Amino acid sequence: MTSRRNFLKTALAGGAALTLDGMMPRSAAAAMQPSPAPSDRIRVGVIGVNSRGFALATGFAKMPGCRVTALCDCDLQALERARVQVRSLTGKNPDTFQDIREFLEYKEMDAVVIAMPDHWHAKAAIMAMEAGKHVYLEKPTSYCPAENEALMAAARRTGKVITAGNQRRSWPNIIAAIQEIREGSIGRVRYAKTWYSANRPSIGRGKPAPVPAHLDWDLWQGPAPRTEFHDNYIHYNWHWFYRWGTGEALNNGTHFVDILRWGLDVEYPTLVTSVGGRFRYDDDWEFPDTQMITFQFGDKASGWWEGRSCNSTPSDGAGLGVAFYGENGALFLNGGDEYKIVDMKGGVIKEVKSEYPFEPANVINPCEKLDTFHFRNWFDAIRTGARLNSDIRNACISTQLVQLGNIAQRVGRSLRINPENGHILDDAEAMRYYSRHYEPGWEVE
Repeated sequence: MTSRRNFLKTALAGGAALTLDGMMPRSAAAAMQPSPAPSDRIRVGVIGVNSRGFALATGFAKMPGCRVTALCDCDLQALERARVQVRSLTGKNPDTFQDIREFLEYKEMDAVVIAMPDHWHAKAAIMAMEAGKHVYLEKPTSYCPAENEALMAAARRTGKVITAGNQRRSWPNIIAAIQEIREGSIGRVRYAKTWYSANRPSIGRGKPAPVPAHLDWDLWQGPAPRTEFHDNYIHYNWHWFYRWGTGEALNNGTHFVDILRWGLDVEYPTLVTSVGGRFRYDDDWEFPDTQMITFQFGDKASGWWEGRSCNSTPSDGAGLGVAFYGENGALFLNGGDEYKIVDMKGGVIKEVKSEYPFEPANVINPCEKLDTFHFRNWFDAIRTGARLNSDIRNACISTQLVQLGNIAQRVGRSLRINPENGHILDDAEAMRYYSRHYEPGWEVE
């Protein structure tokens, strides 16, 4: 059996030795590592810099061995704000682009960080890899299941190093918690649950409005079929519209379903069910604000994800998290880099805290210091071929689980799934949502 020490050493892949002035305490191991030579610096471009992308541009600008050389966004105001931030951190102006096609022709760039709206994720990543760039792709990996297949195929075809923003795969105590499960600390585990709660306001009823002068609305829509601009679409509410978003299930559920799947040691399910609806407000929000997705993994395990976008009451003492239930107890993850093991009567056997803060109320950058472990892992994979903690295949499988949940919700019934490839079985109506209609010229093949 793999020891915890070896498991951690392999999983962290050098990330634990990362230091950032003002961000992480310097460890003895880190102090022994020389600073990368200028020739070894990875030149990074960030595309989609309004929200999460702004946080990522900030994080990579602080990384040793990295230089943020370019930024891209179809919103010129967001682009300028990010440029000022990068310059303030590095003393150097990154070049800026409004059009992704011009951005990807830029020669002073080795790798691309993608934090665009969900409908752009797979298309942008494929374009970047075909342009010869390594890719850090924010979750979810794609808008629909068929795009996962296209994305994995492009990664194989191009040979580029692509990781996904399931950053908890690189957090030290999360890795240790999964190893606790592997070593049988709570006995055999056949069931797990995960949840997310928030208190999001109504998005109202939008009205047609002039496109802001600083926004290229055509580029923002990208692969999605064209529609007129409304005053309640951007920059965050797009998450709740079928045309561009993927709902709370993929906005937040993807992170925790990924851990659920990792801890249970499963891949594609055999059965997926979803119940819920838009209950809190009567507005333009199209996805459920209350949803429970259940997964059956043959006779090996089962689990579920609960999303409450308009009720922030904690579950098991936390507003978000994952719980694994074994024959001898349970293991709880609270969303941050911490875990707790309890016996069958609820008595605490072990509790592991983290020195790194996690701020769940911060929707843009809740875990800046912890994210650097994940960034370092990607850099190590580019430089030395180190194993990725969140490789694109595993990230696509986790994304697809919650995509299948959304499809089950839309058709109103359970879906039988081929556990070999994640395909929906014997349901032509559900398969309509396996792919999508594209704006001509922007297809994902």
